[in-house]
Amino acid sequence: MEGTRGTQLIGTGAPSAGAGPVSGAWVRDLIDAVTSFRPDLPNGTPPVDGAELINQLRGLEDLKSAAAAAQARIAIAFDAVQRSTDAAAGVPADELGRGVAAQVALARRESPAKGSRLLGLAKALVTEMPRTLAALNTGQLNEWRATLLVKETACLSAEDRCAVDEDLAADTGVFDGAGDKAILAAARAAAYRRDPRTVTERASHAATERHVSLRPAPDTMTYLTALLPVAQGVAVHAALSRHADTLRNAGEETRTRGQIMADTLVERTTGTPAGISGVEIQLVMTDRTLFQGDAEPARLPGYGIVPAGWARTTLTAGEPESGQELKLWLRRLYTAPATGELVGVDSRARLFPPGLRRFIQARDDTCRTPYCDAPIRHIDHIIPWHHGGTTSLTNGAGLCEACNHTKELNGWTTQTRPAQNGTATTSPGTRHVLDIRTPTGHTYQSTAPPLPGTESSATVPPRSRHHRRRLRHQAKALKYAQLAELRVA
Repeated sequence: MEGTRGTQLIGTGAPSAGAGPVSGAWVRDLIDAVTSFRPDLPNGTPPVDGAELINQLRGLEDLKSAAAAAQARIAIAFDAVQRSTDAAAGVPADELGRGVAAQVALARRESPAKGSRLLGLAKALVTEMPRTLAALNTGQLNEWRATLLVKETACLSAEDRCAVDEDLAADTGVFDGAGDKAILAAARAAAYRRDPRTVTERASHAATERHVSLRPAPDTMTYLTALLPVAQGVAVHAALSRHADTLRNAGEETRTRGQIMADTLVERTTGTPAGISGVEIQLVMTDRTLFQGDAEPARLPGYGIVPAGWARTTLTAGEPESGQELKLWLRRLYTAPATGELVGVDSRARLFPPGLRRFIQARDDTCRTPYCDAPIRHIDHIIPWHHGGTTSLTNGAGLCEACNHTKELNGWTTQTRPAQNGTATTSPGTRHVLDIRTPTGHTYQSTAPPLPGTESSATVPPRSRHHRRRLRHQAKALKYAQLAELRVA
């Protein structure tokens, strides 16, 4: 059974007991063998053999590559089985195999989007690029570099792709000592030689995929990324660079060149120096953190955990530099004492009302499918409305669009617990828990993330300097004990 990830994060997934073995006995034996592996550390005499340690590292790397190749073959076999099962059940031809990528993702502990890419990689390797698969199987390529080759040949026909696969076979020495960039360059050159027109059309079509995205970064920062055509991207960067150089040459010393470029981007995009004219604060925090200076961290929906001091500063920040009045809305979200559960009310409506939607979004933070960190797009009835499910906080879950559609596929509803008649069922507990069962009978559990003020974190007393010193002493003792165990082994 798979363990939890961190401290019961969103999408904590574990196949439940009784859902069948997660892997065969031979896989468990192999895992045990690798886990119990202990390198020979120096113990005075004889000296450790450094060359053998490097050989062991290389052998384990080859093992990882061989495992990735085996996973690709298994994924294709599962896809064939699933399609045959769907066809026997009368599923339309254009819907055969739907949900396979989602099950591959759960089994590999990846997001649904990553599962789809892994299934596509497996299909390309097994059906069209056998030499690349062989190189992966023997450790001459790792999974990431095999992915690069598949990605760069995706626009080619099956015949041309096979030809490129033969041109770039590992036994030709093309990849000896080559890094990622060299592999990409070789794949692009080979693809262009085979079908220059298609490659050119692909480059032209790439401009239609331009977009701007936002994702969290460490220390309450974010990555604002723009995918632009090369001419526009270079022009934007050049304009920001020129402006930064102008200010630096004029005597600007309080900000670095990079800081000026970032501030200019915000100002020119939003039209205000600070970039903010009005904010609706969606911080989830305790009253102790807000009013009493408590160290309990807050949570910013869509981002994650933020320090208590940062949360207080954000709420009490002054007006923007322009002197324009800053409009601030504070939405109060209350949690039950000790348990940390958000307080909400049921609804008789078919659709979740706005207030209840906000509650569920604040509780779930991101998509509730295990390993999926996508933003919440749909508020879904766990037990479907047409099966008697209520529009309530307990029966609601935040899902991304793809996971909500996957949940409605055949097999995801017929394999649920008989007493519940739903794709997912809620389980009692301090935090909201739901179980999702796939067509193969595997059950995965998802627990809502802990909210600020939960008993597990709110009742932990402040740690004194003596307490921290004792923890460091225990850590050192454990480290020395492990080293002694390795020497004995």
